[in-house]
Amino acid sequence: MDHQAAGTRKDRGAVKADEVKVDLIAVVVAVNDSEPCVLTIGQADTLPSGPFALEHRSPQSGLRGWVEQQTGHPLGYIEQLYTFADRDRIGAARQQRVISISYLALTRKEQAAGSPKCGWQSWYEYFPWEDHRSGTPPVVLDVLRPRLIEWADGASDAATRRERRQRAAIAFGFDDRHWNEELTLQRYELVYEAGLVQEAGSRRDATPPPLVAGKFMVADHRRIVATSIARLRSKIKYRPVVFELMPPVFTLLQLQRTVEALSGRLINKPNFRRLIEQQELVEKTGETTAETGGRPAQLYRFRHAILDERPVAGTKLPLTRA
Repeated sequence: MDHQAAGTRKDRGAVKADEVKVDLIAVVVAVNDSEPCVLTIGQADTLPSGPFALEHRSPQSGLRGWVEQQTGHPLGYIEQLYTFADRDRIGAARQQRVISISYLALTRKEQAAGSPKCGWQSWYEYFPWEDHRSGTPPVVLDVLRPRLIEWADGASDAATRRERRQRAAIAFGFDDRHWNEELTLQRYELVYEAGLVQEAGSRRDATPPPLVAGKFMVADHRRIVATSIARLRSKIKYRPVVFELMPPVFTLLQLQRTVEALSGRLINKPNFRRLIEQQELVEKTGETTAETGGRPAQLYRFRHAILDERPVAGTKLPLTRA
């Protein structure tokens, strides 16, 4: 009997060593002075997170609690982003499977107050190749392109060399292809696979990366942020989520600058204004502001009735092609 009990205790210990852990991770986004920012905690560049516990009513309520506890920032708009459960995730212990349920949260500038516990970082610090508002970033042509070509040509067979070159061309707009702002995750995964980001050095089969492109984040948090950027860049085209980032009243120029900040692309001003008005996404407040520096600008607010009138309503971006 005692021998059986000992065996049972041993089995339980084995299960514990190979346990599954569930984490909740938040990508909290705000646009501050035309810069899209993510909320980080601690001295390192870490996203707010915490374990999903038995006392949590739901993963979403658990996440809200962890974010407010760690940052002092209550969450408003939130949606589930993705579940990361790869066995070989960066930072995961060998004896433990870590499942991370990630969420995208949007907040307004006036609510994005700083705290000693946290800070706001421009997401372009982590992804410098994603901001094309002033044209193609030098890091794309001067650094990433030659390194990606070198990586592609280093493949052992011709088929892999062609496949790698094609992936790089599609993702980064090489060889006269157009830049697709929604391929953020594909671009990050490509530079990771090529060993051009610091996180690549964390792989068990990796050698130290020859190049560090963009600011480092712990574990695979930069991949999670890349996923959120891709989601948001796509979603603003068919749902009016951009207004979750806007103050209650705003000018059309402020709205345009926010959309440009998120997409990393310039927008044709007359076309943008015409499309916004045609889609009836906003309505005039009857007030003006002189804060723009020129003649008084009309103030607008989001027309919430659009959510009931049309199931699909986005900004239909008239992007300027570089």
